[in-house]
Amino acid sequence: MRALVVDDEKLARERLARMVSTLDGYEVIGEAANGNEAVQMAAEYDPDIVLLDIRMPGSDGIEAGAQLAKLESPPAVIFCTAFGEHAIEAIKVNAAGYLLKPVRREALSDALSQISRFNSVQRRAITGQEQGADSLKKRTHISAKTRRGIELIPLSEVRFFQADHKYVTVRHDKGEVLIDDTLRDLETEFGDRLVRIHRNALVMTDHLDGLERDTTGHYQVRMRGVDEKLDVSRRHVSGLRRLVQSL
Repeated sequence: MRALVVDDEKLARERLARMVSTLDGYEVIGEAANGNEAVQMAAEYDPDIVLLDIRMPGSDGIEAGAQLAKLESPPAVIFCTAFGEHAIEAIKVNAAGYLLKPVRREALSDALSQISRFNSVQRRAITGQEQGADSLKKRTHISAKTRRGIELIPLSEVRFFQADHKYVTVRHDKGEVLIDDTLRDLETEFGDRLVRIHRNALVMTDHLDGLERDTTGHYQVRMRGVDEKLDVSRRHVSGLRRLVQSL
């Protein structure tokens, strides 16, 4: 895979380029010192991966990442930065990975491997597109962009989705991640497998265990494999009660 390394600090850029070059199956096809150079070189050389610093003079990494995403054949972008607070911004521009400086060889190798495993089968699972089919097929996995790259979470392992401001948290067997999907989009796509219990929460029906009241009289839903109980709004109580009784 062909990589472009972008960092305004020459020593950091050269160090990262050397690290990439030592990994089997990867080659550095160019280096850029700022965001504008990165976009120009990516358009010219068509790299598979761009390792992109965030804090740079002029067009910073976030801006450059947004421009790279608009290319006809956009590369996978891995952000490299000393500032962890940029993780959410990286997700916004569809970053495939996120590495904290100083970048360790093991972490770099893991991030690049995640991208290498992001093959056509996984792409179809994420987009819901089936080759040769006339219609869209529902996704079998939920995709999340994390510091480790793109993670695919089987829908069968998801317990619930909960909205908080602009982002949605997915609680699954191994933890939780943030995704860009809205609850409305998820409900439309997976309506036969989800039930809305609140304006900010959807629960997978396969994991519903029961409905109960807390000490104040408010209804809450129990889920198998989850200690946490989620509040149920009054408008959804009757429908949820019928669903639980039918399971």
